[in-house]
Amino acid sequence: MPAQRADARRNYERILAVAEEEVAAHGADASLEQIARTAGVGSATVRRHFPTRGALLEAVFRERIEVLAARARELARQEDVRAALLEWLDALTVYSASVQGLATALLRNGELDPEHANPCVNTLAEAGGPLLRRAERAGVMAPGTTAVDLVTLIAGIALATQHYPDPAAEADRLLGLAVAGISPRG
Repeated sequence: MPAQRADARRNYERILAVAEEEVAAHGADASLEQIARTAGVGSATVRRHFPTRGALLEAVFRERIEVLAARARELARQEDVRAALLEWLDALTVYSASVQGLATALLRNGELDPEHANPCVNTLAEAGGPLLRRAERAGVMAPGTTAVDLVTLIAGIALATQHYPDPAAEADRLLGLAVAGISPRG
């Protein structure tokens, strides 16, 4: 983000803090108008900082997505590539199922331009790609599977389990079923 006046920076930080709370409470479709009201700014100010809902969601989830991406890069160096890949998928699953709105954000494409890629997915796919390719070369991953496929699978599992009493546990169980299909031991 380019240098901003101090008041603009404060507005950005206040909008982002409120957005994090609203998305946690109401998911990816949290009201932008409510975010503006709670942050004490006009809706035009929200739009100036975050021109699309996708841009706002990216900012809300950026830090944790970066942590998951860094973990994928670390795991890509481990010797047991299947275990490394499954550990990363498990971390992504637990987080996606535990955080309201993330799975929806991962499944969204660009809102204005269908060709516009989803930055959250791109970050995860770029980081998980080397891990996936190593697993494929080792013969422990179904050929032709992409990192975007896996992120989409995880987001789908998270959405399917969001209303369970313990969404993370149910998502983890379903991931185990999916893994048996995409990477059977053997």
